[in-house]
Amino acid sequence: MSRLGKAVAVDWRSGKDQIYFFFTHYNLYSRFSLTENKVPEKYPLEVSGNWDAFHDAYQLRFGFTTTGFDTDRIDGDFLWLFHYGEDRLTPYVTKYDQDDECCISTVPVQASRWHKLVPYFDRIIAGTWWQTRPGRAHLFRFLMDNGKALRLDFGYETLVQETIDDETWPGLAKYQDRIMTGAQNDRTLADSYWYLFLDNDEYIRYNIQENQVQSGSIPIDDETWPGLLRG
Repeated sequence: MSRLGKAVAVDWRSGKDQIYFFFTHYNLYSRFSLTENKVPEKYPLEVSGNWDAFHDAYQLRFGFTTTGFDTDRIDGDFLWLFHYGEDRLTPYVTKYDQDDECCISTVPVQASRWHKLVPYFDRIIAGTWWQTRPGRAHLFRFLMDNGKALRLDFGYETLVQETIDDETWPGLAKYQDRIMTGAQNDRTLADSYWYLFLDNDEYIRYNIQENQVQSGSIPIDDETWPGLLRG
């Protein structure tokens, strides 16, 4: 049984890079510092009261960060949290300003710029902003729980569904049934990694620039992710 449980991981780009883990069964979260390579001692904490108007992570599905996207601030960092509403049926998206640490809006996904995701919403398990070169700022990729993936390109206003195989996602097919969540490490002087967290407390690194799995499955423990499995 996974100690990580039904976690949702999201990247954080404002200031020093972090990865936040929302433990959706308990409405708790932890912050993993990529610079310090550990979870600070005070975590986990309650979601309610620490994320402005976003109180309920029980219905959180996936999330990711963008910089300079959907804003007139070129360095504006925003976290997009995709979740169900109080009725547990309607998909919503919360836009969270990382620089000011406040919620900007919470709207139905159908009424947002992400509306093309609605037919696939309950199958999406992870998504990320896919930057492979300068100027390629409008591509997003999503993994689903049925061996399929999505490419949402705002530059061309297209949404394409693809099968996860060695042509589209080299090396990922053998892990596709084990993926629980994912978060990007946007490395400044090296290729960016999408950390994909698997069942049985393991993870893999997916190289975004090279578009291929960078590692085999690695155990999640106090050497690889110090403090993450702290109760």
